[in-house]
Amino acid sequence: MASRTLFLVLANLLIPVAIVIFGTGFFPYKPFMPGLATYGPLGWDEEMGWTEEPEAPFNKLVFMVVDALRSDFVFGEESGMKYVQSLIESGAALPFTAHATSPTITMPRIKAITTGSVPSFLDVILNFLESDTTSSLAKQDTWLAQMRAKEGGKLVMYGDDTWLKLFPGFFERADGTTSFFVSDFTEVDNNVTRHVPEELLNSDWNGMVLHYLGLDHIGHKMGPKGPQMMPKQIEMDGIVQQIYEAIENEEHLSKTLFVLAGDHGMNEGGNHGGSSSGETSAALVFMSPRIKQITGAKGFQGTIKGAGEYEYYETVEQSDIAPTIAGLLGFPIPRNNLGVFIKGFIRCWEDGRDRTRLLLQNAKQVKKIVEATYPSLYFGNSFRQVPESGGNGQRLAHQWQKVVQVMTDPTSLESQAHVDEIYKFLYDAQDTLSTTASNYDVPKLYLGTLLAAISCVFAFLSMGKLTPFSSGIFLALTILLHSVSMFASSYVEEEHLFWYFITASWFVYLVIREASEWRPTWGSQWLIGLLVHPAMMVLYLHRIIQRWNQTGQKYAGAPDIVHIFSTAGFGSAVLWSLIGATYLDITTRLSQHTGRCICSFVESKPDAEPTDWHRFAGTFFVLPLGATAFIFKLAFTAQDAPELTRGISEGLVQWTNSLNLVGVARMVFSAMAVTSVSMITGELSRARARKGKRGGHGHLAVALFDLSTLFLMTQTKAENIPLFLLFRLQTVFLTHLSLTPTDITTTILLLTQTSFFASGNNNAISSISLSNAYNGISSYNPLLVALLVFASNWAAPIYWSLFGVLLLGSRERLTRFNDTNAVDDNKTESRERDWVTAERAHLTHLARTSPRTRDNESGGGEWQDHFARGTLAVSVALTSVMTACTVLRAHLFVWSVFSPKFLMGVAWAACWHLGVMGGLGGAVQWVGRW
Repeated sequence: MASRTLFLVLANLLIPVAIVIFGTGFFPYKPFMPGLATYGPLGWDEEMGWTEEPEAPFNKLVFMVVDALRSDFVFGEESGMKYVQSLIESGAALPFTAHATSPTITMPRIKAITTGSVPSFLDVILNFLESDTTSSLAKQDTWLAQMRAKEGGKLVMYGDDTWLKLFPGFFERADGTTSFFVSDFTEVDNNVTRHVPEELLNSDWNGMVLHYLGLDHIGHKMGPKGPQMMPKQIEMDGIVQQIYEAIENEEHLSKTLFVLAGDHGMNEGGNHGGSSSGETSAALVFMSPRIKQITGAKGFQGTIKGAGEYEYYETVEQSDIAPTIAGLLGFPIPRNNLGVFIKGFIRCWEDGRDRTRLLLQNAKQVKKIVEATYPSLYFGNSFRQVPESGGNGQRLAHQWQKVVQVMTDPTSLESQAHVDEIYKFLYDAQDTLSTTASNYDVPKLYLGTLLAAISCVFAFLSMGKLTPFSSGIFLALTILLHSVSMFASSYVEEEHLFWYFITASWFVYLVIREASEWRPTWGSQWLIGLLVHPAMMVLYLHRIIQRWNQTGQKYAGAPDIVHIFSTAGFGSAVLWSLIGATYLDITTRLSQHTGRCICSFVESKPDAEPTDWHRFAGTFFVLPLGATAFIFKLAFTAQDAPELTRGISEGLVQWTNSLNLVGVARMVFSAMAVTSVSMITGELSRARARKGKRGGHGHLAVALFDLSTLFLMTQTKAENIPLFLLFRLQTVFLTHLSLTPTDITTTILLLTQTSFFASGNNNAISSISLSNAYNGISSYNPLLVALLVFASNWAAPIYWSLFGVLLLGSRERLTRFNDTNAVDDNKTESRERDWVTAERAHLTHLARTSPRTRDNESGGGEWQDHFARGTLAVSVALTSVMTACTVLRAHLFVWSVFSPKFLMGVAWAACWHLGVMGGLGGAVQWVGRW
C-alpha cells in the first residue's frame, strides 16, 4: 500500500512538471530584432533617381479599436453603423475585412496590428494575466514607437489597459480600463468617450489610440444578436461621426488618418479565441476627407460581399495594417513586420517611382527576416539564376531574383512590372513566414512528453485490482481510443461525439451485465422491468442531456433544446419552471441538512435524529437562501439574456432589473458560507459527543455536496440549470446499481466528460464563457475571476466528481425490484417502493465506508484507487495530446485545433484532476468519515 501511495504521489507531481516543460517548448519566447528601423539604401537608388523620401499623405493618426468588431457589424445590411457606410459610399473611406489569425484574443491581435508580426500562442495565457509585463512591446519596433520617435511625436491612449501593459511609458496622456469586467457595457466605453472632445481640440499629439470594450462585453454576455448589440453599434457609429467631422473642421487635423478596426470578431455564441470565420473576420476601415482626393476613390454603391460568410470588400491580413500606416504617415516599417502594404493605397502616390520605392522598402524589410530564416540561400541584389524548386526558401530566393531582374530592366523607370513582382514576393514571403513563425524548443517537447508518459507508468503502478475484469477492459479501451483520437483534428473538434457514444455504450453494458445476474419474478412483465431498469433510465436521461446544447464545429448551429427556450413562445415558461423545480429540489435537501444541524445544537444525544420541528426550522432558515439564489439568477438572466425571460411577469422582471447584482450575489455566497460553517460546527459537536466512537454516517459530506451544487448552479447559465435536475435524477438511478469501485470510476469519468460538452463547451478557447466570472465581484481580481471562470465552465464535471466520492462511500446494493428473500406479503410493497424516497434515505449513508475498509485502509483505500484510476486517464490523455502537438507541430491546424486542445488538457489535468478530484474530492472523502 505504501509503495502504491508513493507511485500515486509521483505520478501527480510529474503532471504539472510535464505541463510546464512542454509548454515552455511549445510556446517559446519568440526572438525579435531589437531597435527601430531606419531608412537605408535600397540598391537601385541612382538608377531610379531616388534622392529623398516622398511626402507622406498624412501626419496624424486616430486609431480606434472596437473590440470584437466583426465585419458584418459594420458592413452588413443589418449594421447600425450607417454613417460609416455612407463614408464608404462617398469614397471618403476604404473598407476591408481584416483576417485575424488564431488566437483571436486581444493581446496577440494588438501585437499583430502594431508590429506586423505573427504573435506567439503563449499570448493566450498572458492575455488573462492582468499584472503580466513579460509581453511588453517596449523594446520592439512598432508603428507606435516610430511615431513617438518622430520630431514632436506624442501619443495619447484611452480604453483597454492592454495597451498600457504592452507600451509602458509610451503615452503622454492615458486612461485605461480593464478588459475583463464583462458585465460592464456602458461605463467602460463612457470612460473613453469623455476624453475624445478635449483631445480633438488638442494639437500636441500625432497619434491617438482609442479602444472600446463594450461591444465585446455584450457579445460575451448576450451574443452577437443580443438586444444591446444594435444600440452599441449605433453608439460607436456616432463616435466615428464625431471624430470624422472634427477632422473635417479642425485645421490641425486636416491631414489626419482615421482608422476604425476590430481586433477580432466573435462566433455565434459571442465568444472568441478560435479560428471560425466569425472570429477571424474583423472590420477595417481607413477614413479621411483626403482619401477620395488623393486616391481618386469613387466609393462603393452598396455592400460588396465576398465568398465567405463574413467576407466583405477586399480581405487583407491584420498584419498588413502596420506597413500601411508606416507608408501613409511617412516612417520606416517596423523591423519584425511580415505585413504587406495594402494595394488600395498605392494610388496615394502619382509617381510610379515613388510607388516602387515604398514597396521596395517593404520588400527589403521582409527580406531581412527571410534571410535570417534561410541563411544558406542567395538573396542578393545582383541577378543570378536560382531554381524555383527545392522548398519554400528556394522558391522565395527565385521570386526575389525576379524582383532583381525587373528592377535592373532599363526600359522603364515607372513600370507596373516593378509593383507586380514586388507584391508577388511580399505575399509569398508573408504566407511562408507566417506558417513557420513558431520557434519550437523540440528537446523540451520531447522531455515534457516523456515525463507525462512516466506519469502514466507511475499511475498504472499505483492502481489496485480492476474488478470486474470486463469493466477494467472497458475503461482501458476508453482511455486508449480517446488517446488515439487526439491525432485527428476533426476528432478533436468533435470530441463530444466520442464521449456521447462511449457513455451510451457503457450504460448498455451495465444493463446487459446486470440483466445476466437478475432473476425477475414478474413473469410477463420482464420486458417492462428491463426497460425501466436503473441503467436504462440513466441512458434515457443521457440521451436528453446530450441534446441540451449542440457543440463542436460541424453541428454548432443545429437545433437543440436550449434553442427552444429562446425561440418558442412557451419556451421561457418551461425553462423557468424547470429552473424553479431545480432550486426547489436543492432547497428541500438543504433544509433537511439544516434541520439536522439545528438538532445537533439543541439535542444532547450525539446521534439524535431531527424531528419535524427541526426540519421545519431548517426550512425556515434555508428557504431565504434558495429564494435569493433563484431571484439572483432571474435578475442576472434578465440583463444577460433577456430573450430567456419573455413571458415572465414584466413587473417582476422590472423589479429584478432594479437590484444590485453584485450585492445580491454576495448575499447568496455569504449565506452559503454561513450555512457551511453551521453544518461543519454541528457535525463537530456530534463527533465530540460520541467521544471517538464510530457512528458518523457521512452526513456532512452529503450536506456539503448539496451546498456545492447550489453554488455551481449559481455559476451556471440559466438555460443550463435544469441539467442539474437531470443530473439529480441520474444520481437517483445510479445509487440503485451494484457498482464496483472500477465501475464508479468509469461512470464518473464518462459523466464528467459528457456533462462538460452537454453544457455547450468544446475544445475551442472561444467556448470559455466569462458571463458568470464576475458574480459578486465589483472589480477585476485575477484569482477570484479565474476561480469563478473555472467553476462556471466546469460546473457539471465538478458536480459529478464530488458525487463520485459519495458513491464510493456506500456500495451496498439496494433492493430495486422484488426481494427474493422476503415473504410473499412484502412483495407488493417492494415492487411499489418509491425510488426517490429510497434514494433520499440512502444518500444519508453515501459517505459511510464498510468496517473492513475503515479498519484496514483508514477509510481512504477505495478513494485512493479511484484517484489512481483517474490519474491514469488524465495522464494518458495529456501524453497523447502532447505527442500529437509534437508530431503535428507543422500541421495546418496546429494553432487553431491542437494548441487550444493542449490548453484545455492543461485545465483538465491541473484544475479539474488535481484541484477538484484530488483537492475537493479528498476533502469530501475525509469529512465523509465524520
